[in-house]
Amino acid sequence: MNRSESKYFNTAVRMDRALLALLEKKDFAYITVKEICEAAGVHRSTFYLHYETVADLLEECEAYMCRVCFERYNVDRAAFAEKLRSADVRDLVFISPEYMRPYFEFVRENRVLFRVAFSQPKALSMERTFEGLFQTVFSPVLDRFHIPGAEKQLTMRFYLSGLMGIVEAWIEGNCEMPAEEVIAVCMRCILPDGAP
Repeated sequence: MNRSESKYFNTAVRMDRALLALLEKKDFAYITVKEICEAAGVHRSTFYLHYETVADLLEECEAYMCRVCFERYNVDRAAFAEKLRSADVRDLVFISPEYMRPYFEFVRENRVLFRVAFSQPKALSMERTFEGLFQTVFSPVLDRFHIPGAEKQLTMRFYLSGLMGIVEAWIEGNCEMPAEEVIAVCMRCILPDGAP
């Protein structure tokens, strides 16, 4: 990354943080470009160099949040995609401590952002954030289990709503319960006998 790219990136990060800080205080619909610029310490023209609207900045925040979370999994995408196509279906269980631990660590470190997401669901849509994950991971797995197309969305909504409910309750408790205990609760809810 050259110096000008680094400066551009750092300015974008400052605006991301400014928006998230403002979201903790007020509804998204009432946040102005002026407020974001003041909080980020940038000129209005700088904002418009990066974004057309505040909604564009919000979308970037969501994408950034999703990207940073998925980077924690540090997997070879091609190998992972091949596993989805060829592994024995018993090996396609992704609700496991191995897969959940990085997610819960990310949530704990970014609980302010998640608190905003839960308090203002219209502003930060978890469904939009997980759409890419649904398309690249969950949908191929459900195909392998022969879940019909019409049932895929309902099945994923069931799992994601349950998981998001647990995450929301954990955040309400300021993530004080150890992540391993929260993961164990998830496992008991999804796999009551404890076996994948």
